Amino acid sequence: MTSLDKPTADQESDSKAVTEAALFEAFGGVRGLVETVVPGLLFVTIFTINKDLHMSAIAALAVSLVLVVVRLVMKGTVKHAFSGVFGVAFGVVFAMMTGNAKDFYLPGMLYTLGLAVAYIVTTLCGVPLIGLILGPVFKENLSWRTRNPGRKKAYAKASWAWGLILLAKCAILFPMYWWADTTKFGWVLIALKIPPFLLAVWLTWVFLAKAPAPIDVFAEMEAEENAEKEAKAARKEGAARHRREV
Repeated sequence: MTSLDKPTADQESDSKAVTEAALFEAFGGVRGLVETVVPGLLFVTIFTINKDLHMSAIAALAVSLVLVVVRLVMKGTVKHAFSGVFGVAFGVVFAMMTGNAKDFYLPGMLYTLGLAVAYIVTTLCGVPLIGLILGPVFKENLSWRTRNPGRKKAYAKASWAWGLILLAKCAILFPMYWWADTTKFGWVLIALKIPPFLLAVWLTWVFLAKAPAPIDVFAEMEAEENAEKEAKAARKEGAARHRREV
């Protein structure tokens, strides 16, 4: 690689900025974290105070709905808020059916375990899940699979990081689900909401910031369409010139 081929400091800075923006969009940013934590935090707080399962569950579901309404009013992306509502709703149903407040957290735990397995299995199969998630955000779709091996390697590392971090989280929570009381279990679960997530996002940023730039397949398709239009226009012009000459 010549000095001309090496990325400049400005190019590296731009790449990091693009990666940060894409991760922020994909994972919901600060508001996404708040929408993930607040319902569970409200549930465990109310349950710690009065041990009332119904009041705790209704409050958690209500605040989830309020967060969705706020998103709608502010015309923001609601996918993270809606996913939070569905997760809380499943937790409420489980807890109400069994009468065990700890079951409010069970659907989320099972989802975390399934996601951890998905990250690991897809990486072993050569299609790391984080690449499937972030590919459209970077406008590269699946081009990294065959055309950008350095980027595929970075996605594989990131997927391993997500899978192992989530498995470690499950290794703490599932034993506690069986032996810890509801209040202690709830607070530990809330404490483990953000730090593992931030660690996984940070590692993803580290791997992708050092990876080759994404191939913008949308720009390529647009360029091909423009070239085809220009070729058609040139053919029409040539045909018209030929008729005039004849």
